[in-house]
Amino acid sequence: MYSIRKKILMFFLISSLTTLIISAFFVNSTINNTFKDYMEDLQNKRDERIIQYFQQVYKKDKQWKKNSGEELVHEAYMSNYCLTLMDENKNIIWSMNPDEIKARIHMENMMGQNKGVYTTDTYEITDKGKVVGYVSIGQYSSLLLSEEDIKFKNRINEGIFISLIFAVIITIIISIYLSKDFSKPIKKVSDISVELSRGNYDVESNNESNIIEINNLQSSIEGLKEKLKNQDALRKRLVSDISHEVRTPLNILQNNLEAMMDGIIPINDDTLSGLNDEVIRFSKLLDNLNVLKEMEGKDINLDFQKISLNKIISAVIQDFKVTSKEKGVTINFDNDDKEYFISGDENSLKQVFINLISNSLKFVEEGGKVWINIEETKENIVVEVIDNGVGIKKEDLPFVFERLYRGDKSRNKIEGSGIGLAIVKNILTFHSAWIKVESDVDRGTKISINFKKI
Repeated sequence: MYSIRKKILMFFLISSLTTLIISAFFVNSTINNTFKDYMEDLQNKRDERIIQYFQQVYKKDKQWKKNSGEELVHEAYMSNYCLTLMDENKNIIWSMNPDEIKARIHMENMMGQNKGVYTTDTYEITDKGKVVGYVSIGQYSSLLLSEEDIKFKNRINEGIFISLIFAVIITIIISIYLSKDFSKPIKKVSDISVELSRGNYDVESNNESNIIEINNLQSSIEGLKEKLKNQDALRKRLVSDISHEVRTPLNILQNNLEAMMDGIIPINDDTLSGLNDEVIRFSKLLDNLNVLKEMEGKDINLDFQKISLNKIISAVIQDFKVTSKEKGVTINFDNDDKEYFISGDENSLKQVFINLISNSLKFVEEGGKVWINIEETKENIVVEVIDNGVGIKKEDLPFVFERLYRGDKSRNKIEGSGIGLAIVKNILTFHSAWIKVESDVDRGTKISINFKKI
């Protein structure tokens, strides 16, 4: 197992070093080939010059002599090549000794302890189109290199080697920096994910990166952290709320029963009726939890048909007519002559509007109003349930659809289980509809539902 920084560092180093070595090889090969071509060109020009020289000597003397062309011997000796002059029958007129060239110190350095191979090239000497002799040019290497040529070639190779060393050092430094730059934010994200798995949702994650993908990953981890943090808080609150909701009716039942057993409270219709009310309240809580369980388990059977939203909403408003009148709240339904049809389950959608209108009536004070509007857009049918009640705090808005979640103000003052909106959202999910809540404290709440058209 390797850390991501080590893997990135190895990747950069291997890639960069491989590229450098290949580049150095090709540069060295190119320079050597170019130098070889250059030297071959010089050698060919030298051979051509020597041939022309002997042609001029023969043209001047009209024959070969024992000393014909010996003026080139000194030059040949100093330039490390041997000459042999022959007549037209290839009889030797004069010749240099190759061993004298081989013995020179600079040839030893050039060929490595005198291990060069002696090679010769023989050229015709012509006069007026007729072959009049031959000249043989020999040397102890494929190319005739002077001491300066060898030094020049070695300096080029040394320069390439030194450049390669510097390039490797720079590559290592840059690779270390880049691997750190790449791995640091990823390691930070990894560390955060480990802390999140351990239940530490307060870990800091303010590391910025100029890489889009890493930045997106950090943003996603940050979002996940907030969700997990909120879910953990909701889980703890859920336990507290369930305990509170269950304990209250049970405590009332226990205290009253004990008081009846001790003879403190008389057993009559009124006391028994009060205990029955607590049992009914407890039963409703369990029923709501069971409904929510079925919805979240997705094992509920819904009967989808073409239904009229107008008729469902009107029927629900009629059911709340007495309740709204007793509380002094007016319910206004903007129901025009047009009917709005969707595909859905009538009973479950009726439950949706019962829960929404019930919530509005709970949180609207006497003399308040509830408005229900329905309208059609290009793709959707939108139903709005608006009230001028106590409203919802901004920090509570993201959690209103969580089961058993209730803001402190509403829970302490108004009776409820905190399950209604969770049921609403699950039912709407089955209908491919989405719900949105907007609210201001002491100004009211607006709930919008978007249904797809048939």
